[in-house]
Amino acid sequence: MDRAELHVEVVYCPLPGVTDLQALVLAPGATVADAVRASGLAARHGLGIEGLRLGVWGKPRGADTVLRERDRVEIYRPLIVDPKEARRQRYQRHREKLAAR
Repeated sequence: MDRAELHVEVVYCPLPGVTDLQALVLAPGATVADAVRASGLAARHGLGIEGLRLGVWGKPRGADTVLRERDRVEIYRPLIVDPKEARRQRYQRHREKLAAR
């Protein structure tokens, strides 16, 4: 493995169960933003680079975070429903089913 190369992956899940993954070879010192731009995923899915929620291996990171060998950059999609509200709705449906018995 050449030390002048940095191997990373950039992944985006546009829908539940759908994954778009791009493997990249970048120069050492590349940042999360460099990887997102080089992957083309933001453009392919119509996402603006500014304001994206990004992470590395499941942990939120800023666009200026320097990457390490074999890092996995993740582009997070916005939440459609607040998780607390989704739980409340599921519970309400469950209660309605029990009441209908």
